[in-house]
Amino acid sequence: QVQLVESGGGLVQAGGSLRLSCAASGRTFSRLHMAWFRQGPGKEREFVSRITSTGLNEYYGDSVKGRFTISRDNAKSTVYLEMNNLKPDDTAVYYCAAAERPGIYNVKDYDYWGQGTQVTVSS
Repeated sequence: QVQLVESGGGLVQAGGSLRLSCAASGRTFSRLHMAWFRQGPGKEREFVSRITSTGLNEYYGDSVKGRFTISRDNAKSTVYLEMNNLKPDDTAVYYCAAAERPGIYNVKDYDYWGQGTQVTVSS
């Protein structure tokens, strides 16, 4: 079993930056593909980014490509999301997710979820 805990959310002005962290328990982190999703008020959960277990491949949703960067540190069992040039539309609860299989974009591809961390971008 895997437990995921997000941190780093908060309030930031438009154009600012924020870094989210997701810490995983157990010894299986290096075998997991990791991702970030987000869900704004009245919206469906949206794919943001994914990094493979090896850290060699990264994927981004169109709305964040060029602004967000995903990375991982297997020694710390932690995945990060660096968010730059934030916009009000980025306001959402951000969720960390882990997958044992290669699926990328769908919520149903992921086996484990964190509780989420709120990111609010003011205009």
